[in-house]
This record gives sequence, structure tokens and C-alpha cells, in this order.
Amino acid sequence: MAKLWFKFQRYFRRKPVRFFTFLVLYLTAGSLVFLHSGFVGQPAISQSQASPAAGVQAEGAELPFLGDLHLGRGFRDTGEASNIARRYGPWFKGKDGSERAKLGDYGGAWSRALKGRIVREKEEERAKYIGCYLDDTQSRALRGVSFFDYKKMTIFRCQDNCAERGYLYAGLEFGAECYCGHKIQATNVSEAECDMECKGERGSVCGGANRLSVFRLQLAQESARRYGSAVFRGCFHRPDNLSLALPVTAAMPNMSVDKCVDLCTEKEYPLAALAGTACHCGFPTTRFPLHEREDEQLCAQKCSAEEFESCGTPRYFIVYQTQVQDNRCMDRRFLPAKSKQLIALASFPGAGNTWARHLIELATGFYTGSYYFDGSLYNKGFKGERDHWRSGRTICIKTHESGQKEIEAFDAAILLIRNPYKALMAEFNRKYGGHIGFAAHAHWKGKEWPEFVRNYAPWWATHTLDWLKFGKKVLVVHFEDLKRDLFVQLGRMVSLLGVAVREDRLLCVESQKDGNFKRSGLRKLEYDPYTADMQKVISAYIKMVDAALKGRNLTGVPDDYYPR
Repeated sequence: MAKLWFKFQRYFRRKPVRFFTFLVLYLTAGSLVFLHSGFVGQPAISQSQASPAAGVQAEGAELPFLGDLHLGRGFRDTGEASNIARRYGPWFKGKDGSERAKLGDYGGAWSRALKGRIVREKEEERAKYIGCYLDDTQSRALRGVSFFDYKKMTIFRCQDNCAERGYLYAGLEFGAECYCGHKIQATNVSEAECDMECKGERGSVCGGANRLSVFRLQLAQESARRYGSAVFRGCFHRPDNLSLALPVTAAMPNMSVDKCVDLCTEKEYPLAALAGTACHCGFPTTRFPLHEREDEQLCAQKCSAEEFESCGTPRYFIVYQTQVQDNRCMDRRFLPAKSKQLIALASFPGAGNTWARHLIELATGFYTGSYYFDGSLYNKGFKGERDHWRSGRTICIKTHESGQKEIEAFDAAILLIRNPYKALMAEFNRKYGGHIGFAAHAHWKGKEWPEFVRNYAPWWATHTLDWLKFGKKVLVVHFEDLKRDLFVQLGRMVSLLGVAVREDRLLCVESQKDGNFKRSGLRKLEYDPYTADMQKVISAYIKMVDAALKGRNLTGVPDDYYPR
């Protein structure tokens, strides 16, 4: 055998052309076999038989955008065929009992074509493309909420987000920006001007430079448009100068919450105030800041058209926040001149640094930077993330660093402190589930969680102690205080940053405070992950930090830090 192999090698060494010819033929034959396998065995499936495949795809698909947002209402197939496919695997019998259709194998060209056709049909069912429109950063064509994803934006993601919030229109711009609205306030332009490919969907157009590809959402339910996600803000005393505080007023003899919210949404105002038989619309301003809530009994006059809802009185208003986005604080840019000082936004991981950055950017109108580079945050709109932290183009710099050398590199700092029990869990979720995701149950129950607490709990304490010791001009802000009294605490933060901000802008931030970077509070553990030993150690660290704060004549940690 060895002798034969030796002769084979010598033959091809003498005739290299034959060797390469043999190699090409071998590779060609292999390619033909591979291509042939993609077509052999594919049954001719009719449209009615193909639809269950679409059902399986829709049922299992998740389109994550600013969080795990599933397909909107009415977009899922829960048919029996899908259940059979999930139960028995990718093969199941056709309706006549004799034909077997293979689902889930999209390896062949035929299947890819079928899948593309199904996707297009689904898209046509749920939204209708109506054209390319001019968009202006100073006066948006669609003035509802907006979302950005500079890496994975698709038409479906944009439509789903707008549909979930009850909007009539969804528009895409720059291949990565999504805007929602109830009406289009711009002119139609040539289709050729919408020429940018979606960042997450090859072959699909997502607007252009200052151009929107606009879709009308066919399946946005009437009930969703009427109720939407209007948020109850409370009962408030009538403002002194009503016409200036709430500029739009309409008499409604048959008053209902629906009618007033619909009116203010249509007029593109974020506040709807019900005053008996009158509906008022406007923005939160210094004339009507929504800071002093009244007893709801003062507003408890039943609506004439709704038996179980209160519609306020001429003196005390029931206020709802509509789906309309307050655009007074949405403009952001880099600093016009290089900053002479570096200000840190310092925190332990999981203490709400990303949320604080969102608030600061809205309040000041300037981008925040980072000591690190997180591509996922850059893709979601934090454009200062890509700048070097010493560039001087951003209003402040996110950092989790501790240690004398790193801290002394900054001229001032906002030190954000959060309850260690909450911060540790938030960082654990981020580490194993992403910025707005959650760690799996197995991680909490496995060895990862105890090891994480053992390594990170001491860091929570030393991080604060180091910044108090080595930091220059440190402003301490407790995460809990920022949540409870955002207007005052954010005002303190902005003051340190040296930016003059109008109160109306801070009020705008209050109405947009959650942003798209806070983890939902809906998914919580059913048990306390902290053992008695963990609690004992963490309580000691809390007392250490509390003593250090009070030793510098600062407010100690909030009372809810302990006991557990």
C-alpha cells in the first residue's frame, strides 16, 4: 500500500498540471453534489400547505428592538399545524394524510424563495407602503416616539414598535432610524431619494438622508389608537393662566377619557387634561409642571359618556400623558468647542449609569462619552460612545473605574450610588442577559451567582470609598433619590456640568425619563437570591459607605438599603 502511494505521489510530482486538473475536477464534482442536494426531495407544496410554515416561523420568531419586543397584536399564527410541527418535529403529514411536508429546512433555493414570498405577504398584510417623504430635524414629519438601531434595524422592527404603541404611521430614515406618528407633516418626494439600505435587512430600503420611507400600519387596532399607552398622571389644580398653560381647549358635552386623549394625540400634544365637559391639551411647563398632585377625590366627577371613569371638574383636572413624544428635549449634538475639563459620571456597574446618561443628554442637549466603547450602546443612539474619552467633545464621561490614578484623571465627578442589593442583581442581569435583558434561571441557581457576589460586593464599597477619597469636586447622587425626585436631582447634576438649562426642558425630560435603556421591572425573581451569609457581608459594606459619606458631611445612604 505504501509503495502504491509513493508511486502516486511521484507521478503527480512529475506532472503538476495533471495534479491541478484532478484537484479542480474533484472540487467541481463536490460542488455539484452539494447544489443537487438543495433541490432533490423538495415537494411541490401549495399555498395552503405553505402557510403552516409561515405560522411556525411567526410563532417562534422574536424581533428584539430596544428590548425583546415580540410581533404586535394579531401577528401570530396559533393554528393546529404549528402545534403539530412543534410537537412532532419538522415533518408532519399533509391534510390528505398521504403527503409529508418538510418545515424549517430553508437550505435550498426553492425554500428561500418561498420564505421570502411569505415574509413579503406578511408585510403587505400588516402595513402598506405609502411613499418617500421629506424629513427635517427641526420639524419632524412623524412626531411620535423614535428609536435608533445603527446595526440591526429592519422594517418589521420599526413597524412592530410603532404598532405596539398604537401609531398609524411608521417611517424609516438613514437606514437605521425609526419614527412613529399619527399623521404625516411633510411633503412627498421622489422614490429615488429614499435610497439607503436597512442596516439589518439587505435588499430593503429604509429611507435616505433626511428622507423617510413611510408605512401606514394596517393592523394597528382601533382600540390601541384610541387608548394607546396613555399614562395616568394624576389630579391637579387648574393652572392660573389656563390659555398659556394648556393652549388647546375643546368643549365636550359627552366627555370621555378616550375622546380627550384622542383629541390631544391628534393635535400632537403630550398632555390631555380633562376638566368636566372641557378637554385641554398642552405640554408640561413651569405654568403646569405636574409636581403638586391633589387628592383624587377632588377630581372624582364621573364622565358623562363613561360610567366608571373620572373626568375631573372645572377646578381640578384629571391628566393623562398621551403617546406623543415631547420633542422639546430630543435634540442632541457634540460640544461646539473642546471642553477644558473632564467630568466623570462614575458609578459601580448596575447602578444606573446608562439611564443617567440618557437623562443628561436630554437635559443638556449634548452627547455623553465613555471611558470604554460599547458598540451596542452606540448603535442605540449614544453617539459619544465612539469618541475617545479625552476628546473633550462630550459633556461628561461614563466610567466604572476606581483607583487613585484613574480617578485623578478627572477634574470633577458625579458619583452615582445605588442600593448594592439592586445594583448587584442589575449587573448580573447585564452580564448574562445584555443591557435590558435578564440572566437565565440556571445562572441564578448555579455557581455563577455566589461567585459574582463574592467578587463584586467588595468592589461596590471600594468604588465609592475611592471616589470620595481621591476625587476632585465630587457630587454624590443616590439612584433612589434620582428616581424619586428627578427634577431636583437632575438639576443638581446639570449645574455641576456647567450648562444653563431651562426648567421647561427639565420638565420635558421628566415626561421622557424612562427612555429605551431601562430594564423592564415586569420580570422578577420569585425568591430572594441573597443568602444569610451574603446579606451579612453586604450589610457591613453598606455601613462602611454610610460612615464615609457622613464623615464628609454628606447625606448617608437611604434607609431602604438595610435591613433586608
